[in-house]
Amino acid sequence: RSSYSCCYFVLPCCFFDFHGKYSRRQSKKTQYREYLDFVAQVGFVCGFHVEEDCLRIPSTKRVSFVGKSRTYPAAERALVDEQITQFINGRRTCAVATCDRRVGFNHEHHHCGGLCKEEGSEPHEDETETAGTIWMPGFQPREKVEQVRNCASLPRDFVDEVVLNVANLLLNAAPQKSCSDKQGGNMNTWNQGESLSLREVAEHLDKEILKKLKSEYGGLQTLLKNNHQVFEVLNGRVHIRDWRKEKPPSKTKPEVKRRLSAEAFKTRLCWFFIHHPDGCSLPSEACPYAHGTEELR
Repeated sequence: RSSYSCCYFVLPCCFFDFHGKYSRRQSKKTQYREYLDFVAQVGFVCGFHVEEDCLRIPSTKRVSFVGKSRTYPAAERALVDEQITQFINGRRTCAVATCDRRVGFNHEHHHCGGLCKEEGSEPHEDETETAGTIWMPGFQPREKVEQVRNCASLPRDFVDEVVLNVANLLLNAAPQKSCSDKQGGNMNTWNQGESLSLREVAEHLDKEILKKLKSEYGGLQTLLKNNHQVFEVLNGRVHIRDWRKEKPPSKTKPEVKRRLSAEAFKTRLCWFFIHHPDGCSLPSEACPYAHGTEELR
């Protein structure tokens, strides 16, 4: 609707309609194929010759659509625009009816408030004006710059503090074990700590830390999973990772992949060597992380 001369390319991924999650209607098709057909239908309704293509990308969602030309002359723009409006309103009615059945109330603002708009985003003045006149009343675009909220942008000092707190919590939950044979290479008494549920871990963390984590998608669980070297999160429970149990890298890898993995070896310090009371469970030559700055590549 932006202009008669516009073209488009779209790579459908998540199953969303104009006002919320896409509702399936044909059980004989896969959810993906049905959604692709819906996206193609949108292109046809908007008056495009829709072409389908499959991209050479390492993803299960590879089917794309391209609209390069119109199916109607420029003089009929007003008529097609009316058809587009009817189509959008029809989808809106459908979405509201589905939501009513599931939730049990019919306040449209509540149905799509969290789906049509990023939480906390406010449209700029010029965006609001454009949305109301060209697109449709009530349409609110996302912010031009999306905020990254996957714990990756948290300050390093803050992340290190949380990792150390959680690790100490897991270690102290287990009976204290000595590692007197550590120098001789016997690591059978290495303290693996106990496993705790995410809820139990959260209950022991400072309120200010939890408040900061809640502003990130996934929160505590995402932060712990990001710190793969130290933690393993399985079925909602947090464990300290024991690198003795990790599978060794395959020796059948192609030469290029073997070379790349060798280049990535020991580019970071070993957290266990620095912080764990028993040190690292692996000898220096077997650990993928550096036991001291002199080993860093």
